[in-house]
Amino acid sequence: MEPEQPRTVEQIRGLVSWIGAGRKLTQTGKVTLADARALVTLLETGDTIDPAIGDRTFKTKSSQELYHLNLLVEWAKAARLLRVTGGRLVPVKKNARLLEDPECVLDALFEALPRIGEAVIPSGWLGSIFADEYPAGLRVVLTSLYAADRPVPERKLRTAVWDALSGFFVLDDLPQDRLGLLRRGNDRDVESLLTVLRGLGAVEPTGNAVALTAAGCEAVARLRGEPRPGDPVYQLRIQLADVDQPSVWRLVQVPAGIRLDSLHQAIQAAMGWQNRHLHAFSVNGVQYGRRSSELDFVDETTAVLDVLAEEGAHLDYDYDFGDSWEHRITVERRMTAEAGHSYPACVDGAGACPPEDCGGPGGYADVKRTLHDSAHPEHEDLLRRLGLKTAADFDPTHFDLRENNRRMRALGW
Repeated sequence: MEPEQPRTVEQIRGLVSWIGAGRKLTQTGKVTLADARALVTLLETGDTIDPAIGDRTFKTKSSQELYHLNLLVEWAKAARLLRVTGGRLVPVKKNARLLEDPECVLDALFEALPRIGEAVIPSGWLGSIFADEYPAGLRVVLTSLYAADRPVPERKLRTAVWDALSGFFVLDDLPQDRLGLLRRGNDRDVESLLTVLRGLGAVEPTGNAVALTAAGCEAVARLRGEPRPGDPVYQLRIQLADVDQPSVWRLVQVPAGIRLDSLHQAIQAAMGWQNRHLHAFSVNGVQYGRRSSELDFVDETTAVLDVLAEEGAHLDYDYDFGDSWEHRITVERRMTAEAGHSYPACVDGAGACPPEDCGGPGGYADVKRTLHDSAHPEHEDLLRRLGLKTAADFDPTHFDLRENNRRMRALGW
């Protein structure tokens, strides 16, 4: 017996099948109302044409007013299953075979999800910061769910999106009632996105919380560019130079084809740095870093790890050119990605990440000595600078594998 497919997948397959050889569109490029009436019933979209409120009937003037149907049509176009040509909506012939495999349809729809913001969250007269910054909001929701090891309360997702997106706008001077409307709009928009994700079978509710399904985790991993099972993976040993008692190192597995800018993010997460300073990679005498008119670096976004290094190779990573935290990276071995595993991932390590801006390896040695000696004249001042209540709040031997991998999974794409 064929397993039940997500509702949206079946609706999209039904839509493309019904379109057949093609259907004429309106002058504004929308499905005609006559076709919309048929599709609303056939696909069971839940839209209401000519809704009646009290004793009044409000005539539907365009299929664009039918939220769910319009979403399906725009989604199928973004997934390259349908296209518009000569005023007609027609199937994309080269992708017709995708429709035979529901999993391929699901992959295509998830890949297209970042491109359908206007259909998921139509901009209304009140405006919506989520509608204006939809790709960023989508990343916040999916990354928050992907990084969590338990269901995430919906209120936390709403807050995470608001906190991430409101910084793009000047809101300080808005009156409280207007700010309240925007905040409620944000919460509504997050719920709209979660409804879309539920239709894909990507999330499942648990009370007032939500979690990614197994299929949702796989789909997010693909959006993040993670390797599929069997794809090549490098195991890297990252050793912080000139730091001992204890030494600080991490064993990290990354896609072999990872770009150096993404490897930089993985190193920051694995080590526990806060990504507040410049960095550079050095490979065979060539330095790679962020594009800059002041620094003569090769653009790291154009450099791929397995092109630059192979099993047994070494490369260097320098973080914070003032403190000069030098990391020696060894490509220990080449392996293959396993099903059910997320990459990049930290698999082992030791030692706490030094505090930022503490003066490099020499300064860090002084920090450890000063914290250990409660009679040291700078002991109390150092506690205040590091934001510690007591010296026991910083343990140089501390290493939390679970927390490291939570940071890894929280990396964006």
